Amino acid sequence: MYAVIKTGGKQYVVEPGQVLKVEKLNLPEGSEVEFEALLVRDDSSVKVGDEAKGYKVKATVVRHGKGKKIIVFKYKKKKHYQRKYGHRQHFTELQINEIVS
Repeated sequence: MYAVIKTGGKQYVVEPGQVLKVEKLNLPEGSEVEFEALLVRDDSSVKVGDEAKGYKVKATVVRHGKGKKIIVFKYKKKKHYQRKYGHRQHFTELQINEIVS
């Protein structure tokens, strides 16, 4: 069984027992969070839209952190313009517990 959830403007395919990195959620570590399922797939059927409305995905916040550094380099030839800076995106790691109806 798996489901599709939406958080942080992105959609993720999740299964029970999976560990997932999403955009930072303002929740303490160890707390429970619930997401609405957009799509649910059982062994025999697929439920989408209104059919999947009653399904919830329960997850636990494992930890918060920062991703790998991304280097941003801007350059304009013949104009002596260069800018270099880095960015590290904050994330929340979730442990998917169960998909319930």
